[in-house]
Amino acid sequence: MALTFDNRFARDFPRIYSAQPPAGFEQPELLLLNTELAAQFGLDADNAQIARWFGGPEAIPGAAPLAQKYAGHQFGVYNPALGDGRGLLLGEIKDTQGQFWDLHLKGAGPTPYARGGDGRAVLRSSIREFLASEALYHLGFPTTRALCLVAGELPVQRETVERSAMVTRAARSHIRFGHFEHCFHRGLGSELIALKEYVVERHWPDLQGQPHKLFFERVVHKTAQMIAYWQAYGFAHGVMNTDNFSILGDTFDFGPYGFLDDYQPGFVCNHSDYNGRYAFDAQPSIALWNLNCLAMALSPMIESDDLVAALKQFQPALAGHYLKLMGKRLGLEQVGKDDAELINSFLALLADERQDYSLAFRWLSDAERANTLIPCRDHYLDRARFDAWAAQYLKRLNRQDSDDSARKQAMDAVNPLYVLRNYLAQNAIAASEQGDHSELNRLYSLLKTPFTQQPGMDDYAKRPPDWGRHLEVSCSS
Repeated sequence: MALTFDNRFARDFPRIYSAQPPAGFEQPELLLLNTELAAQFGLDADNAQIARWFGGPEAIPGAAPLAQKYAGHQFGVYNPALGDGRGLLLGEIKDTQGQFWDLHLKGAGPTPYARGGDGRAVLRSSIREFLASEALYHLGFPTTRALCLVAGELPVQRETVERSAMVTRAARSHIRFGHFEHCFHRGLGSELIALKEYVVERHWPDLQGQPHKLFFERVVHKTAQMIAYWQAYGFAHGVMNTDNFSILGDTFDFGPYGFLDDYQPGFVCNHSDYNGRYAFDAQPSIALWNLNCLAMALSPMIESDDLVAALKQFQPALAGHYLKLMGKRLGLEQVGKDDAELINSFLALLADERQDYSLAFRWLSDAERANTLIPCRDHYLDRARFDAWAAQYLKRLNRQDSDDSARKQAMDAVNPLYVLRNYLAQNAIAASEQGDHSELNRLYSLLKTPFTQQPGMDDYAKRPPDWGRHLEVSCSS
């Protein structure tokens, strides 16, 4: 069974896209297929056919591939010349539950918005995009997904010559902050309103017929929720330009991202971010900055007082989502504002000790209220300081009704053993570049069950080796 396309964007927005067929590979090789997502989409085809459709020379029946035009602020500077330079929106489909999805092919050749680029994506970055999409999904993040990864025979010149690839992204929507910025700055008033109505009708039907300001409030709250997940789970995006922000608040456009290893709040994962604009601890303020850019773009349809009022909701919304997530990670029931000090003092301890951010939470699940010495104290150099914090933690746990066993089970269900550390991704990439995809498949399988201990996978739950800690990643892709 093939996919059933709707392609409303192609019908409704002819002034903000360019139609173009993908430039497929002559010898496509399917490396990864998200079988669960394929089933959800009703895609029933053999691997060879999928490779030909999503990376090869065959057109997908019903698709209407196009490159979207948008703009955006890149590292704080407005750039009107942006758009899908090497990606194509294949079209919009409905899954088996009736939910709309966009399918987007990345690395499909140069488009009118390529700005001199070759329009290709390399295997390295395509692997990273696929793995990140699925890793974040299985951690519970709001995120785009990945349907398949297809490698090609074409050599691509970056810092070195690399193998080409295409990854098919599945997103509830590909509408970015930058779409609205483009329409605003180009004076496309009808498209500006139509984009908003398109998003509302497809994704937030409860807002149909409601004042425009409620749309912006929804975007503010969804963005706050996304950032809360990033901060609570130690995810650094790397390139928080406004064209990389989804209007739905889904994590979008995976480039030089990274999960924290040692807890370093100022960690910068993008080696091109010389001034640390997108450092881990700067992400909340940058998200608010981006929302201000979106507010300007929406100003023709929303009064300035209403825009300001919505922007003021961001910080309390973020704090609320973050507190809830961190409370769950610490096994706290009915978390409240008075728990913020316990959380912040724990983070300060992790930072000073340079403890592994992910493992530190997992270790805490072994705490027992009857034992004043928590087993993981042995991981800390300043044990007196840890014991002092642990005393407050145990005091807080004693206010709860649940027993230690139930709390441990709840904590293990939200504190991953396996996260997509950059060195693990690099190991899989290096092997795949040599034609061995076994490590890639092993890592992908593991990331689908991040909270459950898997036999024979202890090495993936350890702190990274010295060479693999806090790797900075290139923007080249």
